[in-house]
Amino acid sequence: MILGAQLYTLRKHCKTLEDFSLTLKKTAEIGYSTVQVSGTCQYDPFWLAEQLKQNGLKCVITHYDADRIAEDTDAVIKEHDIFDCKYIGLGSAPGKIKQDEDYDKFVKRFLPAAEKIALSGKYFMYHNHQFEFSKSSDSKVYLQKMSEDFKSEYMGFTLDTYWIQFAGADPAQWIEKFSGRVPCIHLKDMICENGVQKMAPVGEGNINFNRILYAAQDAATKYLLVEQDDCYGEDPFLCLKRSYQYLQAQGLK
Repeated sequence: MILGAQLYTLRKHCKTLEDFSLTLKKTAEIGYSTVQVSGTCQYDPFWLAEQLKQNGLKCVITHYDADRIAEDTDAVIKEHDIFDCKYIGLGSAPGKIKQDEDYDKFVKRFLPAAEKIALSGKYFMYHNHQFEFSKSSDSKVYLQKMSEDFKSEYMGFTLDTYWIQFAGADPAQWIEKFSGRVPCIHLKDMICENGVQKMAPVGEGNINFNRILYAAQDAATKYLLVEQDDCYGEDPFLCLKRSYQYLQAQGLK
C-alpha cells in the first residue's frame, strides 16, 4: 500500500495556481509520492499533469464537481486521462442523504455516470461522512444500500476512518465488509477533548490503526490518503508530516 496526501487538508494553500504549485512541492518534500486532488483552485488538466511530473507525484484519485460527474461525464473522463488518474471521486452526496427520497435521487443521478466511467476503464469512488450510516425505511444503512444498488464494478468506496468512527461504527469492519471495493482509503485520527470529538494526525488519537492497516491490506487497498479536514490552528503541512512519520514507522511509504 502506498501513502498519499489528501490535498483538501491543504486547501487554504491551494487557492491560486502559484500556491497550488508550491503546495505540491512541499507535499513531495515531506515524502508523499501520491496525492488526492480536492479542494483546490481551478486548474487546467495539462497544467496539473506537468506539475505532478515536476514534483515526482501521482494523482491517484480526485474529488470532482458532482454536477460535472453526472452531466459532463465524458469530459471528466478525458480530463482524468490527461493527468493519468484512474479513480474519479465524489466527496459527498449533494445535499446529503436525509431520507429515502434523497437516496433514490442520488442513485438515479449517478448510476449512469458510474457505468460510463467503468466502461472507460476508470472507477467511480464515493467518499463517506457520518450521515450515510443512518438507516433507510427498510432498516438498512444507506452506505450498505449503495453497495447493493451500485455493482462492485461500477463504484468503489473511499472509506474515511474518522467519519466511520464518528458515526459509531467500526472502520476496520467496514473495510472488511467492502473488501475489493476500497482501492483508496482516507486515514485520519480522532481525539476527544472536553467531550468533543476532534480530528488529529494519524497515530495521535484513539482509532485502532493497526487493525485498520491489516484490514486494508486484506481488502486489496492500494492507496492510503492522509487527510485532516481541520488542524485547529496548527500548520497543516506539519500535521501531514506527523501522520507520514507515524505511518512510515509502521513500514509504509
